[in-house]
Amino acid sequence: MEEGSPQATECHESVHWHHRTTREHNVSSPPPRHLTRRLLQLYAGLALYGASSGLLVEAGLGLEPWGVLHQGLAELSGLTIGVVSIIVGAVVLLLWIPLRQRPGLGTVSNVFVVGIAMDGTLALLPDVHALSVRVPLMVAGILLNGVATGLYIAARFGPGPRDGLMTGFHRRTGRSIRLVRTTLEVAVVATGFVLGGTVGVGTVLYALAIGPLAQLFLRVFTVPAAAPDGSTVVAGGPSERAILRG
Repeated sequence: MEEGSPQATECHESVHWHHRTTREHNVSSPPPRHLTRRLLQLYAGLALYGASSGLLVEAGLGLEPWGVLHQGLAELSGLTIGVVSIIVGAVVLLLWIPLRQRPGLGTVSNVFVVGIAMDGTLALLPDVHALSVRVPLMVAGILLNGVATGLYIAARFGPGPRDGLMTGFHRRTGRSIRLVRTTLEVAVVATGFVLGGTVGVGTVLYALAIGPLAQLFLRVFTVPAAAPDGSTVVAGGPSERAILRG
């Protein structure tokens, strides 16, 4: 959800999520068809995530927490919000080094694909001013973001940079996921708002809706993993619960 989804409920022991995910992948190599599906889900999810963020920007009724920061920095720098998203994602990824986090394919892809898709969506959308259009855009953006989050997390190629930052601070400090996530997101929203980012009803609705939506679509898009005996099992490990329920 690097581009992060702001829920606040207690979570499991995400201290071991990297190690357990690695063991899952080592114990069972997914059949080629599952790997193909996972790759398609990953990049479809990341592209849709960027598109959904673009819809929220165009609606102008409030962005997700990190989107507020990206928009504020874009206003300050004159860069597009997608480019700013890529730069911020890269900087956050560098913070993984002292936190001893290990990125996956999805982590690195998240940095680039989301920002490119966001700018592409904004380039295609016409300017809208009527509230009767902006409200449906906002709702569509939130729903699409839930679909996108379920798609790319269920692909199991690693969390986004911002979610990894959250779990990394949790591991290093021993503080709860709830506290770490809340602290990070309040800080980025406040900073983004001061810089000119949009905070509004969309920000609140996103915070309330994204957790249940992502949980729903995670179940829909979960890719079965091969078990040691050759059968398939539905994979849904602790890393997903840490990100979605944190």
